[in-house]
Parts: sequence; structure tokens; C-alpha cells
Amino acid sequence: MSTTPDPATLLLLGAIGAPRGIKGEVRIKSFTAKPKDIAAYGPLWDEKAARTFRVKVVGETKGHLIARIDGVSDRNAAEALKGTRLYVPRDVLPPADDGAFYHVDLIGLRAETTKGEFLGEVQAVFDHGAGDVLDIGGGPYKGLVVPFTLDVVPEVDIKTGRITIEPPEGLLEPAEDEARE
Repeated sequence: MSTTPDPATLLLLGAIGAPRGIKGEVRIKSFTAKPKDIAAYGPLWDEKAARTFRVKVVGETKGHLIARIDGVSDRNAAEALKGTRLYVPRDVLPPADDGAFYHVDLIGLRAETTKGEFLGEVQAVFDHGAGDVLDIGGGPYKGLVVPFTLDVVPEVDIKTGRITIEPPEGLLEPAEDEARE
């Protein structure tokens, strides 16, 4: 029996999608580097660590895994799980490789330019298909989003809680409508 983890330590690994068939199988969108690894870290939890899920991957289709979840044996039970996000405690994951980061490690880092100008803190990390971007908030620039590339973010120092940004030309200039105000 697993010990219930602290919800603050949970990292998102995937989300349950639509049911597949009538025997309780579900589609899962995996956010792990190797999608099938979602089931390799032991039980998965909901975001409040109130419910646990044991997942067995049985196939793949169009960017999703097909999986069976212990205790889910019909389409209605599978449908009830649609949208459930799946988490694991941080301590079951391996350390990130050099130059790689878990998104959660970046949240809250102080962002400043290579010249020392405070930009804010990393609020979120998104990947809309063209690579990760950092949402920087709480600083002097509204809606600041920067590409998370080595050219733009040459330094990430988790230990000191800081990232350094080399802003691309025009990034820190106000939008035309803001400049007129």
C-alpha cells in the first residue's frame, strides 16, 4: 500500500482522455519523455493526492496511450475519469539530466537580464508545439513570455533560484498600443 504523498510534491505526468471501447480502457496523454514511461513510476495520483490509479499501458494511437486502470471495467467508469490529471510524487522521478529541468523546478525562479535588470519570476512553463516558453510575471513588463532556448535563457541556476535572460531584440519594448498611453 502506498503512503499518500503531500500534494505539494506532485508532478504532472499525464491526463486521462476519452474512453476507448466498452471495457473501460482510456486514452491517456502522457507528458513523459517516453510516453509509455507514465506507468513506470508506480501509482499515479489525482492533483489532491486523494485518489490513486494503477495504470497498465496496452497500446498507442494518434499521440495517445491506450491504458487500463485498476478498478475501471466499463465505459461509464472510464468516462467518469475523463479530464483527470495524473501525478507522481517528485521523489520517484530520476534527477534531471545536465541542462534539462523539470518544469516545476523553473516555477518561482527570479528572472533577470544579463545586465541585471529584474524581469519578474517564472509563473509557468508552456509548450504549444514549437518548444517551451516561460511566462514571466510580477515584474515591470506585462505579458512577458520568452522562448526557453539556450540563446535566450543562457543560465538557469536552480540552487540560487535565478535564471538569466538575454532578451531578443524588441522583447522588452512596449507594444504599440501601450506606447501610445
